Amino acid sequence: MLSALFLVAATACSVTVEDPGYVAPPPLPPMEQLEQAVLADPQDFSGGDDLLSFITEDRKVACSLTAARGPHINLPYQQNSFSDSENNKLAIVPVAHCELAEYPKPAPGDVADDCGAMNLGYLGGTALLTPDSARYGECRSGVTEMEATYGPRGSKAGPIAGLPVLADGQNLERNGLRCSAYNGGVACGNVSAGIGFFVSTDRYELISAPAESPSPAPAEPSKTP
Repeated sequence: MLSALFLVAATACSVTVEDPGYVAPPPLPPMEQLEQAVLADPQDFSGGDDLLSFITEDRKVACSLTAARGPHINLPYQQNSFSDSENNKLAIVPVAHCELAEYPKPAPGDVADDCGAMNLGYLGGTALLTPDSARYGECRSGVTEMEATYGPRGSKAGPIAGLPVLADGQNLERNGLRCSAYNGGVACGNVSAGIGFFVSTDRYELISAPAESPSPAPAEPSKTP
């Protein structure tokens, strides 16, 4: 009898009961997520040419931690003029660039170019981070490569379809810039400067460095009568 009781105790299974009152904590703010999330192995995302590229698990956002010469961004999944010899005189700047399959329109205050005399419109669907600025949208007349691949009428084929998946909650870092897949989208930022963005299919957020408090004026020397 005693042996049977010991056997039951040794083989008993614990049962997890869901707490109906449990409320999951809200996602971290983008810059906190970038600072705290675990870094993934960059070798799994290397596309050559010293750049890292990934796509989210839901195939809604694709990003590259790469470089730019002026407006020319080195992207492995679309044609660009980054390597053209006439651009060699331009400084190379680390950037993070993301494209979305579906996206919100830019807010009027975030339209950064009037696209004048170019027969283009300032459209959403892209985000760009440099070490000192973040912006959403660009001047273009057609769809992004991501929209052409995974948008409502996308082909589901092509170079962007072969990108490795960055798991939800993971971070990648290159040249001081980080990107993290989380909260249904992607956050990218320069953590040390407090600059970044968050993009998803239904919203975006641009994060500027906090304004520095003005230094207090020096006290005037006291005057004796």
